Amino acid sequence: MKNNLSVLFYLKKPKNYQSGPMPIYMRITLSGAPKELSIGRACEPKKWNNKVGRVSGRDEASKNLNAYIDTFRIKIEDIHLKLLRSDSELSPEIILNTFLGKKEKPHLLLEIFQEHNDKLEALIGKGFTKGTLTKYNTTMKHLKAFMKLRFRISDIEIKEIEYYFITEFDFYLRSTCSCANNSAIKHLKNLGKILRECIAKKWISHDPFAGHKNKLKKVERVKLSEDELSLLYDKEISNARICQVRDVFLFCCYTGLSFIDVLKLSRSDIQNGMDGKQWIFIKRQKTAVASHVPLLPIAIEIMEKYSEHADCMVNEKVLPVSSNQKMNAYLKEVADLCGIEKLLTFHIARHTFATTVTLGQGVPIESVSKMLGHTDIRTTQIYAKVMDTKVGSDMDKLRKKMHTA
Repeated sequence: MKNNLSVLFYLKKPKNYQSGPMPIYMRITLSGAPKELSIGRACEPKKWNNKVGRVSGRDEASKNLNAYIDTFRIKIEDIHLKLLRSDSELSPEIILNTFLGKKEKPHLLLEIFQEHNDKLEALIGKGFTKGTLTKYNTTMKHLKAFMKLRFRISDIEIKEIEYYFITEFDFYLRSTCSCANNSAIKHLKNLGKILRECIAKKWISHDPFAGHKNKLKKVERVKLSEDELSLLYDKEISNARICQVRDVFLFCCYTGLSFIDVLKLSRSDIQNGMDGKQWIFIKRQKTAVASHVPLLPIAIEIMEKYSEHADCMVNEKVLPVSSNQKMNAYLKEVADLCGIEKLLTFHIARHTFATTVTLGQGVPIESVSKMLGHTDIRTTQIYAKVMDTKVGSDMDKLRKKMHTA
C-alpha cells in the first residue's frame, strides 16, 4: 500500500572497523523512500539477530536493549498512525523530524506561489507562454499587497488560510483594485490552483474555497463591422509608423492571428496549400495547436507591401511588428484618424476575423474553428456568436424561397 510503513533495526559497520560493538541504526521506509537514524546504542555482531533486528540472549542487558529498541518502534508507528488519521503529509523525513521534536518548516503561501511561478517561467515555450506567467505574477502581487493592507503580514502559513481569507481577498480585488467581476474571478482561480496543489501534497487537509461561488459574466465581444474595416483600409495615413500598425492590425483582421502569432510570423510560414494558393501554416504560440489559414486578397496585398521592408528582410519576417505595448498605443491613434470610437486591440482583430470576415460571410463554423486553431468547436461558439446581420441575411434567403415557391 502507498502508506505502508517499515521500521528496521540493523548494525552499521563504521569506517575502518576492526572489532567490537557496532552502532545500531533504525531505518524507516515509506512508499519506497528510506530514512535512517542511529539509536545511540551498540551491540556485538555475534549477539545480533539480523532476521528480526533484535539482540539475541536472555540476559538482563539484552532484554534492556531490546526494550529500548521497542520504544523506538512503538513511537515511530504511533507517529505514523497519527499523521495518517490527520491526513497530513507523510514521508520518512517528516516522521523522523516529529520523533526528534524538530519543527517542520512552515509552508508559506507566497513562497509556494513564487516556486510555482519559477517553474512556470522555466516552461515558457514548452506549453506555456509569458502571458500565463504574467497573470500568475499579477495575482501574487495582489496577494502580497492584500495581506500587508488587511492583516499587516508579509506572508501566511497555508494551514491558516480559511474561507474568510478567500472572501476578504475577493472583496479587496473588487474594491481596492477595482477589478471587474471576471478579472477578480481569474485571480481567485489562480490562487485556487496553488491551494489545490497544497491539498494534493497534504500540506493542508481542507479546501478554503469550499462554499465560495462566483460565476464569470458573459462579456459581449467587440468586433469591427464591414464599414469600419473599409474605413481602416481606405484611410490615407502619412505617418509611416502609424500606417504600419494599421496594416498589421488589418492583416490580423483578415487572418485571425493573435498578436504573438503575427509577431513571430516568418516568411517560411507562408506556403502554397493543396489548392495551389498561399496559406499560413503555423502552430499557435498560446496552445501549440496547428492553425492553417488561406490568405485573403487584402492579407496578401499587405504582405506584399512589406516584402522589401528592411526589418522584414533582415529578420525573415512577414510584417514589421513592434512590441504589443507600442502597437496598442499607436492603435489608439489609428482609431482616432479613422473615426472609429471603439478601443482597438489585437483581440478585436481576431474576433473580427471570426465574425465579420468569416462567419458573417457564410463560412462554416467548423472551418473557422480550424483556422483559429481551436481544438474544441465550443470555444469557437463562445468566441464568435452568430451575428444579427447573419440571422437577417439567412431569413432574407428564406423569404425569397417562400416568395418564389
